[in-house]
Amino acid sequence: MPSLNKHSIVITQGFIGSTMENHSVTLGREGSDYSAAIFSNMLDAESLSIWKDVPSLLNADPKIFPNTVAIPEITFHEVIEMSFYGAQVIHPKTIKPLQNKGIPLYVRCFLDPSLPGTIIHQTDKTIAYPPIMVLKTNQVLLQVNTRDYSFITEDNLSNIYQLFHDCKIKINMIQNAAISFVACIDANESKLNLLLERLHQQYDVKRNEQLFLFTVRHYTDEVLNEELKNRTVLLTQKTRQTIQMVVQ
Repeated sequence: MPSLNKHSIVITQGFIGSTMENHSVTLGREGSDYSAAIFSNMLDAESLSIWKDVPSLLNADPKIFPNTVAIPEITFHEVIEMSFYGAQVIHPKTIKPLQNKGIPLYVRCFLDPSLPGTIIHQTDKTIAYPPIMVLKTNQVLLQVNTRDYSFITEDNLSNIYQLFHDCKIKINMIQNAAISFVACIDANESKLNLLLERLHQQYDVKRNEQLFLFTVRHYTDEVLNEELKNRTVLLTQKTRQTIQMVVQ
């Protein structure tokens, strides 16, 4: 950048970009963070610092979970996983330019600059994470059944996926049995009505509304027992590190 050849500090804006036709556009959610990551990548920066109004990355949304804890260190991979499940953390598009060149990202608090914040980087060492919790509200659980008792295998799966894609609906959680396909999605009324109209032409469909999708990375039995008090679990999926539950 020519400006850096003349000055040690350059102040510029983020968030606003340009099309190939030179029309001004915004870069979308977290556009300023993404701009900073692009600059860091192009300049081979030693690190990038992003200043927020929170003390650091937290293991859950403090507006929902009262007993959150700070995460002082986290990997690029873990942040992308958190974002995929719905956590309002650093956007994956910001992470990628930094991960490509191994540039660490510091999330700092402008309300109290003395706080250490969080470092997001790539490391081979094992990091002991607290349970990381994400709660998505206003969810709908759809159960799609074949009318002729045909199996939910490649042909039906391909067809059902195409209907979701055509209606621009993202599936948050999925499971299928012999003749049924179950999907948890956001309750967007206009998109949902279009999808149901299309599905009903070929399948029988049942639905449950006003649900929550609860995801925990690095889960423990203690956390699950505490957070699921007085809740009914309709569907569960579990891997070694992640558990997802549709609850009401």
